[in-house]
Amino acid sequence: MKQQGKQRVRGGSAVWAVAITSMAGFITALDNLIVTTALPSIRKDLGGGLEDLEWTVSAYTLTFAVLLMFGASLGDRFGRRRLFAIGLAIFTTASAAAALAPGMGELIAARAAQGVGAAIVTPLTLTLLSAAVSAERRGAALGVWGAASGIAVATGPLIGGTLTEHLSWQWIFWVNVPIGLALIPLALLRLDESHGPNPTLDLVGTALASGGLFGIVYALVRGNTDGWSSIPVLGGFIAGAALLVGFVLYELRAEHPMLPMRLFRHRSFSAVNAASLLMFLGMFGSIFLLSQYLQTVGGYSPMEAGVRMLPWTAMPMIAGPLAGALSDRIGGAPVVTVGMALNAVGLGLWAITVEPHVTYAHLLPALIVCGIGMGMFFAPSANLVMSTVRPEEQGIASGANNAIREVGGAIGVASLAAVFSAQGGYGSASQFVDGLIPALWVGAGAVALAAAVALLMRRQRKADGSAAGLAAGSAPADVIAA
Repeated sequence: MKQQGKQRVRGGSAVWAVAITSMAGFITALDNLIVTTALPSIRKDLGGGLEDLEWTVSAYTLTFAVLLMFGASLGDRFGRRRLFAIGLAIFTTASAAAALAPGMGELIAARAAQGVGAAIVTPLTLTLLSAAVSAERRGAALGVWGAASGIAVATGPLIGGTLTEHLSWQWIFWVNVPIGLALIPLALLRLDESHGPNPTLDLVGTALASGGLFGIVYALVRGNTDGWSSIPVLGGFIAGAALLVGFVLYELRAEHPMLPMRLFRHRSFSAVNAASLLMFLGMFGSIFLLSQYLQTVGGYSPMEAGVRMLPWTAMPMIAGPLAGALSDRIGGAPVVTVGMALNAVGLGLWAITVEPHVTYAHLLPALIVCGIGMGMFFAPSANLVMSTVRPEEQGIASGANNAIREVGGAIGVASLAAVFSAQGGYGSASQFVDGLIPALWVGAGAVALAAAVALLMRRQRKADGSAAGLAAGSAPADVIAA
């Protein structure tokens, strides 16, 4: 995001800024996937069902998504360093509350509060970092920041599985507490305060978007339990859709909109964001179920499941830089399209191969194909988003794309879990696979549709340098954000 406004120098160094913001980005990105390999242990300990597990994941991603751009606005108005510290305090306190949760209701509430804190912290890491580092060193600094978030995403399932197996699932949340407590005073002492050029807050837009997305996710989660034609479910869909329409209409007329609708007039911007939503819908929903499959059906321990997820989650760290270089040569659109197509193929391979007693070696090709596809998607897609807007709008465009991806992840968990529970369940290995296979086909279909939508993007050889630099730095964090 573009740094503007007056700044009061406190003697903080660029090194401190890189360290503080990178570590903050690490813990907020970590909580996207660290919970996945702990879900069976949480279900066993707290007695939750599939619906509770869905909300354990979606409560974080949904609040993170809808409040992401609002968090940046709060920093612009009240001070970025101040709000960064407040966001860290909320995230840290909520992490402790999640670890101490006596039941699923309390855990879900704590996860939602974590999402609020992360939504404030994450966008401010970029503005604070950009303000502290000189232009000639900013690319390297953003690379460190992006690498930290990328490592968090890649190792999230492994870290979650290791902590769950050797300590307890509560430690996937306790691990945030000492880091957060250390970062808060460091941020106040070592970072410089600044304000943004637009101090207005889009409260109405935030309320409309939050209510609309909650209504739709609620209806998807409750559909199989209450019945798809029941009043609560139909009411959730209708009210959610109406609020989202109201959000669009309000943003079109607002003087200072949270999400300027004019950005979507650019065909490539609309296409890459629609494709991103579908991509995360298919991939995040699939990861939610597959991490449970490895333990519930495969019989692996939480740590063993995390290790076996690495060919998927860690592959973007290898394929991403290669995809970025390739996109510089031939343009980002074809690379992103192929990446999404590979993801669809990988999920299809899973659906064809998975069965109650299949060996891991038979599943490995699907993991690798999905990992390569993810790596080909993230950096080029971020670059495409940046190249479709003016430099002064890159912060808004990046925030919008991140939020849309997180929304896709929340809807994906709810949608694929609804398919899973309609066709199978946790009763036996065969029953789990009966539900998993159609859910994977739905995920593959969503990602294949994303690849088709990506074909609408205009071919562009190379984005300008500033966009490319920011995209390269922010790409890994966009992973999940699934």
